[in-house]
Amino acid sequence: MAERILLVEDEEKMARMVELELIHEGYEVTKAYDGVAGLAHAESGGFDLILLDIMLPGLNGMEVLRRLRRITDVPVILLTARDATVDKVSGLDTGADDYITKPFVIEELLARIRAGLRKGSAADQRRDGKKENLVLTAAGGNLVLDVDRHEVKVKNEPVELTLREFSLLQYLLENKGRVLSRDALLEHVWGYDYVGETNAVDVYVRFLRSKVDERFDMKLIHTVRGIGYQIREE
Repeated sequence: MAERILLVEDEEKMARMVELELIHEGYEVTKAYDGVAGLAHAESGGFDLILLDIMLPGLNGMEVLRRLRRITDVPVILLTARDATVDKVSGLDTGADDYITKPFVIEELLARIRAGLRKGSAADQRRDGKKENLVLTAAGGNLVLDVDRHEVKVKNEPVELTLREFSLLQYLLENKGRVLSRDALLEHVWGYDYVGETNAVDVYVRFLRSKVDERFDMKLIHTVRGIGYQIREE
């Protein structure tokens, strides 16, 4: 069965161009030209990935994304004409899995779609394959990450993380005590053919530290100079 992609883009010529390329690659495509219609399609379910423009009439892409993240973790790639770091960070922090800045090369978009679909498929397989919740802990039980419920608690207090932050923390916890290189983290959390900012790992480690280490006065995520990061309990 062909994987289904929802394309929410108000520029009709661009939407048609992307649609044709996706159909050529074997995907099934549904289009929407404004945020209200896009959200309605997305809420109906059944999509494997969503391509979401930020500047949309009706509801902007950020608001569509916020509402979607209340009900689904389907992979979302933002399409944006903005290239300011604050806009990229805002989108990722709201729950986007990736972004691509217009104008883009179609081959890059296709690579990002493949990475997003792999991540979504792996998450589904983990959920389907487990008979009981996978719970990861650290800091003597003060940090608890529940994979199935997608919940993180530190000292019994809930911590809200974006999907990317959650995935990064989960992979670090799954390899607690091991030093993970930036390349390994990029491959497992972003996808091996990720094309984007080369310092993405460092940026998201800072996000995690601000929400966990600094907020709760812990020293959990350690930098191993010249190599990468590890979760080490002291």
